[in-house]
Amino acid sequence: MNLIPLSALLAFFCSFALCKPVQVATRNNEMDSDTTLHEGDIVLRRKRSAINCDSSCFWPKSHDGLVNVPVNVSTEFSVEERTWIVEAMQEFTTLTCVQFINRTTETNYISIVPGESCWSHFGKIGGMQRVGLMKTGCMSKGAIQHEMNHALGFLHEQARSDRDNYVKIMWQYIMAGEQGNFGKVNSNNLGLPYDYSSVMHYGLYDFSNTSGKATIVPIPDPSVPIGQREGLSNLDVAKINKLYSCNCCSNVLHKPTDTFSSVNHPSSYPDNSNCLWLIRIPQHQVTFVTCGSTLTGTSGVITSPNYPNRYPKNQVCFWIVSAPADLKISLTMVSFELEEGDECKYDYLLIHDGSRPTSPAVGPYCGTMKIADFTSSENFVLVEFHSDFAWVFPGFMLNYTFVMPS
Repeated sequence: MNLIPLSALLAFFCSFALCKPVQVATRNNEMDSDTTLHEGDIVLRRKRSAINCDSSCFWPKSHDGLVNVPVNVSTEFSVEERTWIVEAMQEFTTLTCVQFINRTTETNYISIVPGESCWSHFGKIGGMQRVGLMKTGCMSKGAIQHEMNHALGFLHEQARSDRDNYVKIMWQYIMAGEQGNFGKVNSNNLGLPYDYSSVMHYGLYDFSNTSGKATIVPIPDPSVPIGQREGLSNLDVAKINKLYSCNCCSNVLHKPTDTFSSVNHPSSYPDNSNCLWLIRIPQHQVTFVTCGSTLTGTSGVITSPNYPNRYPKNQVCFWIVSAPADLKISLTMVSFELEEGDECKYDYLLIHDGSRPTSPAVGPYCGTMKIADFTSSENFVLVEFHSDFAWVFPGFMLNYTFVMPS
């Protein structure tokens, strides 16, 4: 069987329900005149009297339970850079009810632009609000997610009200004039633990005035890693889901080996569960799976396992096609032959207009059905394929390409 390279895998479970910071050098066209900077990369309105984000700066929830945040990604970024940005936002979409969608005519939206540093407004401010990403220093997944978290209303982790129980600030090693980056606020901690592994946590040596001298030391164990930028931590995900009252149970699996199970296992799982597990490997490493992948190239091909030979029994496959935020995805079926069955209940194909198994879908398709060309409404498509324990057939091949909205 052909092996497909994949840098992140998703495991899905559904029951009944549908389931370093840096100093900011500002440009006049990037920030308004009535703003001030907080902790190096957070843009605050001067009229905001408190740093805490209340309901007025949360992004609103739709009737379907999703928090749709319109985004425009500047074309000043290259296609590759825009793909990195989309991949970083995809983790929010996968693990929380926050959905970064392509901005069309929405009045309140985020505009991601090249910046002279990394920076973001704090929470929803109304109208167009920019997020700045420096091309040479802010394009890692975690750095992008760090700034997007600010836009959702989250502060730096080490600024928490209870931080002195978990880290010691080494004031003597902080660069002159940068002590303000290590302040503490009367924060809403959502009843969740302190998170050394948050993408919102500073690193050991940020703003250090002496090589090799840490500005933040974890306590009681100074060897605990802090300041990772690989991607959202489990507590990052939990905080977003709690702040925005998401009906999600999501986890990131990042250890070399791990296990996961349905909610309450071995007891019965509850009704109306919608759980996802993201299996993440370190950057620059590749793992292999037999069925499924995340596709970010401008065009490509998706085929059933073993195509053009017959696909195996008992397969469940997910392909996520991820385009830059201002593009859509067009699918064209080239060849299609699955097992025939009433209501396509044996072997079948679904095409989701979105990135989740709960996104609206066309299908199911089976047998030798004619499948019309499909164009997504947003910048994600999920192709889902199932085969059962019995008959197998030649399968399918479809082409995809990124297209401009019509």
